[in-house]
Amino acid sequence: MTLQDDIDRYLVARVYTRAEVLALPSPVPQGPGVYGWWFRELPAAMDVRGCVSRDGLTLLYAGISPKKPPVNGRGPSRQTLRSRIKTHFTGNAEESTLRRSLGCLLASALNLELRRYGSGTRLHFGLGEQDLSRWMDANALVSWLPVSQPWLLEDEILNAVDLPLNLDRNEGNAFHPVLTAARAAAAQRARALPCLPNPGTGGSRIEVE
Repeated sequence: MTLQDDIDRYLVARVYTRAEVLALPSPVPQGPGVYGWWFRELPAAMDVRGCVSRDGLTLLYAGISPKKPPVNGRGPSRQTLRSRIKTHFTGNAEESTLRRSLGCLLASALNLELRRYGSGTRLHFGLGEQDLSRWMDANALVSWLPVSQPWLLEDEILNAVDLPLNLDRNEGNAFHPVLTAARAAAAQRARALPCLPNPGTGGSRIEVE
């Protein structure tokens, strides 16, 4: 099977809602692979004519777990598809680059503000993480494809698919400067404001109306 075959399988893989991912037993494999984030509603105005769409959903972001093993002698990441996808759905913007990007783009719509918490080095949206999780519950779905070396497939996906929310190795994307500027402005403002006590909660618990 070729990498192109894997890309084709990745693009037609079943999508799952937040509730389905967090159900017990979890449907997400505890192993390596590539995942994709599909959206009902776009988090910002962007040209998605070149993006992959199906069933009213648009693929905007691809990720892998674990990341490529380091070459400096450090041990490999122990992350799995299950742990990483759960972090995106229930963590905070310090732990998830996807959540930070979405929160920065949705800041006005959801009244979110990136701030420093705890020791002052951690940046996230505080109690607003719950509002972000609520938005993701309504609009963000995830798919995945188990593969033994996901970083190899990720490179091919980035070359073949328009993914506006990916930043790393995606500088040629038309939305890259917009997203980069939004994140940088939010971080600059957060570092200029006083540090706040950690609220002790992330995006794990939401009440869906």
